Amino acid sequence: MFFKQLRRDIRLIKERDPAARNAFEILLTYPSLSAIRSYRIAHWFYKRKMFTVARMISQRSRHKTGIEIHPGATIGKGLFIDHGMGVVIGETTVIGDNCLIYQGATLGGTGKEKGKRHPTLGNNVLVGAGARVLGPFKVGNNVKIAANAVVLHAIPDNSTAVGVPARVVRMNGKKLPEHTVTQDIDQIHIPDPVSLEFCRMQLEIAELKKEIAELTQGSGI
Repeated sequence: MFFKQLRRDIRLIKERDPAARNAFEILLTYPSLSAIRSYRIAHWFYKRKMFTVARMISQRSRHKTGIEIHPGATIGKGLFIDHGMGVVIGETTVIGDNCLIYQGATLGGTGKEKGKRHPTLGNNVLVGAGARVLGPFKVGNNVKIAANAVVLHAIPDNSTAVGVPARVVRMNGKKLPEHTVTQDIDQIHIPDPVSLEFCRMQLEIAELKKEIAELTQGSGI
């Protein structure tokens, strides 16, 4: 079972990362593979209430890879953490199948409350670099969260969320009113609504200054 999962993880990385050359290189150099492998071992101990052993394994993996996955998290098949440095996955996080998480992303809580306090991600979810998903809510299937977005509320299926705090700008392949987003999300070409609003305000200020200057010249002041 262990080696079957390992082969599947290596095949997944080869499919998703164009920089991956061969299985041997992936096995020896990819921190994502090491972190997920350590998580599975730690999770085995965690489910058997051997919490200290589980945390020791997860913390050793954290120091080795820069990826912190709490052994209590529930992770489905096909998770790929690209690069991975700074990724944090909290204790009550649930991650569905075939998800992609980029470096610096956090799946965390918002306080010291007990019980379910971390997010649940559906299947085929993309979490961009530096994004924060904070709280015990559901992120639906086929959701894309832009880099550096801060998600504080549930996101419906087949949506794209951007900004701080994150807002849904695309759903079921259609742009929502008053928002613009690229058709196929990636890590670069994602307009931040806050930045767009700031640019719009700067343009309006420049036009107002021009009108004031013209009025001043016309009145001879």
